[in-house]
Amino acid sequence: MKALTTIHSRFVPVNIENIDTDQIIPARFLKATTRDGFGKNLFRDWRYYNDDESKTRADFPLNMSQFDGEILVAGKNFGCGSSREHAAWALQDYGFRVVVSSFFADIFRNNALNNGVLPVQVTDAFLQRIFLQDNNTELTVDLASQTITINSTGEQEQFDINPYKKTCLLNGYDDIDFLFSMKEEIQQFETQQAGKP
Repeated sequence: MKALTTIHSRFVPVNIENIDTDQIIPARFLKATTRDGFGKNLFRDWRYYNDDESKTRADFPLNMSQFDGEILVAGKNFGCGSSREHAAWALQDYGFRVVVSSFFADIFRNNALNNGVLPVQVTDAFLQRIFLQDNNTELTVDLASQTITINSTGEQEQFDINPYKKTCLLNGYDDIDFLFSMKEEIQQFETQQAGKP
């Protein structure tokens, strides 16, 4: 995985609550066996009329040229529904490194963290302040300090993250990479234990 430390970026607002994983990546696109290519079908049914790529929904934020960036800002209860890991794959493949919401479904949160996408949970009030910003506003997400800042106003909140997952994201580790990073400590422990009854 690519390490994630600090993201300075404009954001894409999708001010809709209860976005479920089938809306993030519809079930008919789950046939692939690799993680590549899911981004083109992110929010597929909201981006196109009748599943036709030539009929773009002009009012959906991902289709609006004034919105771009590595941060998706979504309404409350993002990632609810089924436990499909493909939702995190689609977000990551599209280019989002961070998703901001005031609540995340637990399974989605874990899938996102396991795939290099940082879920940043903020208060409802802070989320609404982000949605009030114009399309040129940048956000700064600093994983080390666990803060998110609205750059234009200086408003800031802290967010929680599992310490183990924080270490993995900061270093670009998946679970196996993390174990390999501890190879020397593991070997020392095994050496110390070898002589014990």
